[in-house]
Amino acid sequence: MTTAEEIRELGIRARAAAAELRPIPTEQKNKALEEIANSLEEMKDAIDAANAEDVKAAIENGLSAPMVDRLTLTPSRFASMVQGVRDIINLPDPVGEIIKEVSRPVGIEIRKVREPFGVIAVVFESRPNVFVDTAALCLKTSNAIILRGGREALRSNMALNEAVRAGLAKAGLPADAVQLVKTTDHAGVTELVRSVGLVDVAIPRGGERLITAMCEAALIPVLKHYKGVCHVYVDESADLEMALKVLDNSKVQRPSACNAAECLLLNEKIADQFMPMVEKWAEEKKVTLHKECDNPDYSYEYLSLDINVKKVKDINEAVKHINKYGSHHSDAIVTGDEAKAKAFLRDVDSAAVYWNVSTRFTDGAEFGMGAEIGISTDKLHARGPMGLEELTSYKYVVTGDGIIRP
Repeated sequence: MTTAEEIRELGIRARAAAAELRPIPTEQKNKALEEIANSLEEMKDAIDAANAEDVKAAIENGLSAPMVDRLTLTPSRFASMVQGVRDIINLPDPVGEIIKEVSRPVGIEIRKVREPFGVIAVVFESRPNVFVDTAALCLKTSNAIILRGGREALRSNMALNEAVRAGLAKAGLPADAVQLVKTTDHAGVTELVRSVGLVDVAIPRGGERLITAMCEAALIPVLKHYKGVCHVYVDESADLEMALKVLDNSKVQRPSACNAAECLLLNEKIADQFMPMVEKWAEEKKVTLHKECDNPDYSYEYLSLDINVKKVKDINEAVKHINKYGSHHSDAIVTGDEAKAKAFLRDVDSAAVYWNVSTRFTDGAEFGMGAEIGISTDKLHARGPMGLEELTSYKYVVTGDGIIRP
């Protein structure tokens, strides 16, 4: 079977599964999610073994440290992944929700109602937990999903796919609601994003090259998750101890995450006072500071214990810098001046903006959405963490009693 034939077959099966999912009540979807969580726990040994093989091969093949970190399913990440499935059970089902309701003078009732996309394709790199997170979210919203991971995580994804499909079968839902593309060549991605009539929307979870390639090849809508060039701006009225705490969490807690800070902007009025604190922190935490004299690339996403540092004249220069070099992901201001904070929150053109808060909070779970499918830096159709509501579209339901247009 050719790659094109494989993708078409997956699409046909997914479309049929999506039709079966549409009328399924919330209670049955929740039962399926519980069965999936149980299956993951029951098959943990096999999943761990598959992941260990992937990690070993990745190290031997010289995969970068951030990529190896993303690939590794640690015990805590596995537990968090399973808990994420169970957390989604407790979240409201958005399908069928009436967004807006209006009565027209001619006698018709118009309701704007949430409904599933249908079939979603997700292409992701490294992180095996993405497989489970996205599958669970799509099932809760009655969407079928086709997942294509990177070759570095193929063994892990195959093991997870087996567990998820086993859970679906136990709950009486169509197993083809979740499918894995087993070919890892680039042709598979191209075929997915050209599957007009079979796939409704594609979501990339990976580097800029992957996203650009998908957008250039796509004949279907693509919800983009571009890189996370996130900033922390320390204003002249900031509490410097607070600023250091926010910076530390934004950069160090998980530097390989897309919501980690990649640039520290300092108001020049406090730079001489704050920089010694930053340098001491960097030495203790083994963070490399790339200062202006190093000619840093301000639009670069390190995904490591590296951070750019730049002095700015005032908040206006900080906002201009962020809007020019940032990726419209997550950016924070640390200040005690409410007026400046409000100006920053208004003028920075990013999916999430923060006042005296770490950028690491841009996450579906932290926003109360449960697990998320990604962080969209688009402005259409979704922006920021993509939870359940963002995985639905809507339609207008119009009712009347023999009403005709005058």
